[in-house]
Order: sequence, then structure tokens, then C-alpha cells
Amino acid sequence: MTDRIWRKISMTLTKSRGLWSERAGRVSRPLAFVACILLVFLACRALVAQNAGRRVRNIVLVHGAWADGSGWKGVYDILVNDGYNVSLVQEPETTFKDDVAATKRVLALQDGPVILVAHSYGGAVITEAGTDPSVAGLVYIAAHMPDAGENESDDGKRFPSDLSKSGAIKKTADGFTYLDAAHFHEYFAADLPAEQAAFLARSQVFNFADNFKAVITTPAWRSKPSWMLVAGADRTINPDLERWYATRARSHMVEVAGASHCVYISRPKEVAALIEEAATYAP
Repeated sequence: MTDRIWRKISMTLTKSRGLWSERAGRVSRPLAFVACILLVFLACRALVAQNAGRRVRNIVLVHGAWADGSGWKGVYDILVNDGYNVSLVQEPETTFKDDVAATKRVLALQDGPVILVAHSYGGAVITEAGTDPSVAGLVYIAAHMPDAGENESDDGKRFPSDLSKSGAIKKTADGFTYLDAAHFHEYFAADLPAEQAAFLARSQVFNFADNFKAVITTPAWRSKPSWMLVAGADRTINPDLERWYATRARSHMVEVAGASHCVYISRPKEVAALIEEAATYAP
């Protein structure tokens, strides 16, 4: 609850104590107590309604490497059902510049403030694209969060992941990376059914290798509020790196224990809840 909410509740309690003093001779103790609780309840209800009326309504979702926007379906359904206008970016993953441009293209179509959300490599994309004036807040879902002059490849060396040490990342002759399908379930989506992970492995979008070394110019999280969801059992990005990113950026952080890198698919309720928190409290 924000400081503003607490101040208003405090004012309500003060008024209630005044009511108690003024009517001590005429109002019984139980009735005065009920009146106090009722006033606090009404104040909280009014403040919740006020916050709901001000919340950001537009959500833009950005996928990560070796994936596409369809993975957001569970989160999308929850957000739409809760009244949000949700758009998805389909990055080509051909160059980092192209992915940032694709994100800004979708941002330009929004009719008001936006919460910009990303998974994995998409975190670097929204860090660069999120300086757009329409962006009110950023949400990182098991995602990279580089600073100015940094890239996610070098940041990953701070806390190496199991995937980075596995040899499961392969490269095509023309420089695009992909995950070996035989190891996709193990390193990328361990908390999904094997059949679902197999489909994701066979439908993955190859990501140009140089994208992981793209240097951030002006990081959006330096000037805008951010939220981070840490996937507790992530083997693609080390959870310690996700925590380190969040601590450095002073992000609002939550952790989903036991979640794989595919937390945005396997745990849509927790992911949607964090996005809705950002939409409610972003300035």
C-alpha cells in the first residue's frame, strides 16, 4: 500500500477517534468500534477504486530469444480478461536494431501510457526501446537488464548459467543461434510437459548471435520504475544474475520458486499479477 493510502487511512482513524470522544456518553463502545472499522473499509475501497481508475491500461509484451509471441498466450488471456489492452511484439531476431524497431513500432500504436514487459533477451530490447515517452514502467520476466555500455553476453559472465556451460547453444553457418532440441526441455523449459517443450524446441525462432552482444546506449530502467520476476530454477539465465539486476536497478522484485526460464508460460498467474501491479502503481 502506498504512503498516500496510509495517510488517508490515518486521517480516517483520527476522525473516528474524534467521533468516539464527542459521543462517548451517547454511543456504546461496540457501536463506535464498528463505525471506526466501517470508515476504514470505505476509505480503502475508495482508494482502491481511485487507483484502478488511474492504472495504465496498455500492456506490450516482448518475447525473448529462441521463442515467439505465442508463449504469452496464458498471460495475455488473464490480462485481457482483467480489462487490459494487450499487444504483442514479434521481433524478427535478425538484428538487435530490428528488434528494438519492432518494439517501438508497436508502442507507436498505443493510445496512452504503456507497461512494457519482456522475457529473457527481450529484457535488453525493452531496456533500449523503453525510453519511448509512452512507457510508464518496465517489467522484466526472468530477463536481462543491461546498463549503458553493457551487453547481456558479458553480463551473463557475472553469474554463468547452466546453459552457458552446457554446449547446448548451437550456431548455423550464417550466424544464427538456436538451442539443441535434445536439451531444450532440460535447460529452457524444465517445468513444462515434455511434449510441450518438444514443440517449443522445434518451433524456436533462431536468434542472430551478435544480438547477445548488442550494447545498450540509454537504459530505460535508469529513469523509469521497473519490476523483476526471478525464476527460481532458471537454467538459462542464472537466478543470481536476475536478482543482481533487480538490486542494482532498485526494481520491485518477486521470485517464483521452482520456476524454469519458461516461467511466463508455466506460471502465467504469477507473471500477470506482477504486470498488473506495475500497471496499478506506475506513475
